[in-house]
Amino acid sequence: MALTVATKQALINDYQIHGTDTGSAPVQVAMLSERISQLSRHLQRNNQDYASRRGLLKMIGRRKRLLSYIRQRDNGTYRELIQRLKLRG
Repeated sequence: MALTVATKQALINDYQIHGTDTGSAPVQVAMLSERISQLSRHLQRNNQDYASRRGLLKMIGRRKRLLSYIRQRDNGTYRELIQRLKLRG
């Protein structure tokens, strides 16, 4: 369920703010979104995996807090990020 090195590197390259950026809020949101989608697929197959469901809810909460932080800092970046990640309808 963890992200592969290649997937992480691709997400970092797509969402980084500058050349050495590996942990900014947009990068973290992108990685969390990928892990959330992987875990959601897992839970569709294994619907009684309650421990993973709890982890999923924790990840969703962390992503929500990061998105709130980005929205407070720069609304344009927030709008671009949710559009690129296809979040919020």
